[in-house]
Amino acid sequence: MYHQYEEKSACPVKAPVEHRFSPYTDNGGTTLAIAGDDFCVIAGDTRQSEGYSINTRYAPKVYQLTNGAVLATGGMYADGVTLVKMIEQRLEWYRHAHDKEMSCGALAQMLSTILYHKRMFPYYVWNTLGGLDEEGNGAVYSYDPVGNYEKHKWNCSGSAGHLIQPFLDNQIGFTHQKDKPVLSKERVIEVTKDAFTSATERDIYTGDNLEMFIVTRTGIEKQLHPLKKD
Repeated sequence: MYHQYEEKSACPVKAPVEHRFSPYTDNGGTTLAIAGDDFCVIAGDTRQSEGYSINTRYAPKVYQLTNGAVLATGGMYADGVTLVKMIEQRLEWYRHAHDKEMSCGALAQMLSTILYHKRMFPYYVWNTLGGLDEEGNGAVYSYDPVGNYEKHKWNCSGSAGHLIQPFLDNQIGFTHQKDKPVLSKERVIEVTKDAFTSATERDIYTGDNLEMFIVTRTGIEKQLHPLKKD
């Protein structure tokens, strides 16, 4: 008996197409903070990128909040700018209410509260707060996007964080070394420059300029140094 077979199509079976949308993006970049006995250095590069495209070569990641505290933020640039605006508004309310600036320790706790309040739809940023504590000693606080934070002597975050952090452990923390000398401000500044100069050779999302804030009891000094442009 003759059977007629249906000819099979070479095209794949049609299926529903899933469309995805994400409100987040990562604009790259690197930040670090190092605390000394009576100073703190907070630094970040200025490149803002997305994928293999550079959006701008000067998008600051480090912001002076008070005379004794500086915030370094990275990740999604829009969320970072929004977060800084909110913090500045809270600091202005505090000044009007108490006629003084908020301390670095109190600011660290307030930032944790702000981030935790947005935990259901968090700011897509990694934050590092640096400054001087109530005793005048350097202090560094690192955060996750939902407000968990920890006090350090040094910390690095961002796209080149995994490259710089071991370098800081060796040059700042003197890990597995017999001698652990006290670091001067000048030495910390040089280590910071070397860290970013090396990172730009390996990480395409870090570069253009190094913006550095040095916090001391006499005030905050800002420095800008060129980095690799390609």
